[in-house]
Amino acid sequence: MKNKTFKLSFVLLCMIFLLMGCMNGPSPEEQIYETLEKVVAVEKDFEEQQDPLVELEKREKELYDEILTLGMKEFDQIVTLSKEALDIVSERETRINNEHESIKDSKKEFQKIDSFVSEIKEESVKEEADALVSVMNQRYESYEELYTSYTEAIGYDKKLYEMFQNEELTLEELEQQINLINETYEKVVAANESFNKLTDQYNNAKVSFYKKAGLEVVFKEEE
Repeated sequence: MKNKTFKLSFVLLCMIFLLMGCMNGPSPEEQIYETLEKVVAVEKDFEEQQDPLVELEKREKELYDEILTLGMKEFDQIVTLSKEALDIVSERETRINNEHESIKDSKKEFQKIDSFVSEIKEESVKEEADALVSVMNQRYESYEELYTSYTEAIGYDKKLYEMFQNEELTLEELEQQINLINETYEKVVAANESFNKLTDQYNNAKVSFYKKAGLEVVFKEEE
C-alpha cells in the first residue's frame, strides 16, 4: 500500500515539473528573436526582386538610348523598340509590386513583437528592443516613400514610350516628359538611399539587442 502511494506521488511530481516547463516557455527575448527570423524569411521574396529589377532597368535604358539615336525616317523601328520597352516597364511594375507585398507581409509579422517587448523585465534590454522597433518602423515608412516614387516614375515611363509611338510628337513635349521623369527618379534615388541607410541601422540595432539580451546568435557574413 505504501509503495502504491509512493508511485502516485512520484507521478504527480513529474506532472508538476512538466507543467512548470510548459509554463516557463521561451523568454520574451527569445520570442522576439524567433519573430525577427520569420521577418527575414518573409522578406526573402523582397530580396529576390532586386537583381531582376536591376537587369530590367539596364535593358530598358539600352532601348531608351537606342530610340534617341533614331530619326523619324526610322519611325517603325522606334515604335517596335518602344513597345519592347513598355513590356519591360510592365515587368518592372510586377517586380516592384511583389517587393511591396513582401514588405507589407514583413511589417505584419514584425508587429507581433510589440507584445513581447512589453514583457521584457530588464530595462536596458527593453530600451534596446524599443530602439529596434523604432528604426524598423522608420524603415517601413521609408520603403513606402520609395515605392510611391518608383511607381510614379513607372507611370511616367509608360507615358514616354507611348509618346514615342506618336508621329506628331514635338520636341517640346518630349523634353517636358523627360524632365518629369528625371525629377521623379531623383526622388527615387533619395528614397532608396534613405531606405538602405535605415536597413543598415536596423541590422545594427538587431545585433545590439541580441548582445544585450544575452542571446547567442551566429551571424552569417554577406557575400
